[in-house]
Amino acid sequence: MTTKAAANLYLAQHLYAMGGKGRTVYNPHNKELSGLPVIFGFNNGGSPGLYSAVLIAEDGTALGGHVCSHEGYMEHDLGILEGTREDRHEEFRKHYFDGYRMEFLTLDQALSAKNEKFSLALKRYEEKYADEGEK
Repeated sequence: MTTKAAANLYLAQHLYAMGGKGRTVYNPHNKELSGLPVIFGFNNGGSPGLYSAVLIAEDGTALGGHVCSHEGYMEHDLGILEGTREDRHEEFRKHYFDGYRMEFLTLDQALSAKNEKFSLALKRYEEKYADEGEK
């Protein structure tokens, strides 16, 4: 079992290493960035050591998830940051082959519902997967 001090040190080292990385953009046709669809990564809650990180496309399609011990690891683990999780981006490019950009919302940002595109993506997700919950 990792001690709290060791966990805090590892998190600090991780955040430092990731600090200079920008958000991933896949733009094969050099479109305006604002016109690219967004893939949202967000903290969907949980409890210390067991947080749910989720990926959802702007069109409401669920694109993956991950369990993280801390919100500070989510941007890396979901592939939000440049140069991270190429395996995930192979799947993202299948969904948005003409390009996409990544955004991340902390738990507080996700709960605030101030990001209109994110709120619309959640609504589309609920509509798209509503029948699955009834099975």
